[in-house]
Formats: sequence, C-alpha cells, structure tokens
Amino acid sequence: MNIQYKENVLTPEDFIRLRIAVGRTATPPAQAEAALRTGLYDITAFCEGTAVAMGRLVGDGAMYWYIQDVAVLPEYQGKGIGKSIVERLLQHVYSCTPNGTFTTVGLMAAQGKEGFYEKLGFQAMPNAGSGAGMTRYIEKNWKNSSNL
Repeated sequence: MNIQYKENVLTPEDFIRLRIAVGRTATPPAQAEAALRTGLYDITAFCEGTAVAMGRLVGDGAMYWYIQDVAVLPEYQGKGIGKSIVERLLQHVYSCTPNGTFTTVGLMAAQGKEGFYEKLGFQAMPNAGSGAGMTRYIEKNWKNSSNL
C-alpha cells in the first residue's frame, strides 16, 4: 500500500465524504468550504489517488492550535496513517513556533480514541494541571434546535 501525504489540498467533497465514513454528521457543502478556507493547515492521505484520511489545524496560528477532523476510512485504520497525520500536523506547529517560546495544541478526541492521542503525547483532562475541557454547540435552524 503506497500512501502519499499532501498539504492543503483537502477538498470540500473529500472532507464531507471522510467525515461521513467515520460516523460524523454530514456537513453542508458551503460550511465545509468555509471551514477549509479559514483553517490553518491540513494534511490529506491518498492511496491510488483517492483521499483515505485527513487531519486539520485550526486556531490563531501562533499560540493556540487545535487538531480537528482527524478521520481515516475504516478499511485503512490501524495502519499508522492517523498517527502519521497527527505527527505531520504537530511538525507543522513546531515549525511555526519561534525559538524560546511555546504553543498549546488541543483537541477533542472521539469517544474511545483517547488512548490513540495519549500515545502521541496528549494528556487527558481534567488532570493535575488543567480543568476539564468544555464545549458548547450553537445550532441555527438545525433539526429541533433552540436559540442561544
């Protein structure tokens, strides 16, 4: 199996297809386009010209980075592709971090995937140094959503 990794070539179509393949919600095309346009960096893994995995970086590009949308087609999982994507994302952050400074890389692991990220140096929260991560979803005209 010959996997090729490419930077900043993720298309909205592949983004949506990969998300659905790993059980995430379908993203409307306009929202996918906006997310990719305003993201900082992405890596896409290809096998025989077909996108089989992806990962993205979002954030301010200086102090705070967030790994988003790491997704590997089920038939390609367990082959080191996801690990390689995360390592490439982290290398990009490292290359953008000035000497003598530090930056923070966060993520929200899918349920049951925490161990994958812990092996790559991430720490589960809460822990001795940090409180629990938190999230809030803002829904606008999405199924039976409520207002803010």
